[in-house]
Amino acid sequence: MKPPMRPVRAPEAAALRHLPGADGAPRVVAQGRGEVAERILELARVHGVPVHEDGDLLELLSTCDLGDEIPPELYPVVAELLHFLYRLNGRMGGAAPAPAA
Repeated sequence: MKPPMRPVRAPEAAALRHLPGADGAPRVVAQGRGEVAERILELARVHGVPVHEDGDLLELLSTCDLGDEIPPELYPVVAELLHFLYRLNGRMGGAAPAPAA
């Protein structure tokens, strides 16, 4: 049984991007608190990007600099999150991500 996730202290946010073939691992492309976090979340909603709340993951991502690939220690949790989001995207009728070459 997994321990409960620490709730996110509002507002804090981080955004990841992964371009297969270009990125070795997902990169931190946005992060912030307060108004910056609110803007990140607003842009995600406007563009239909799913938002996942996980205070523990957010805390770990906040140690990364913008543009950094996530550290290997975060691969398992981010892979689980991406798997969930890809499945969600498929249920919502979105295009499946292109397989890595």
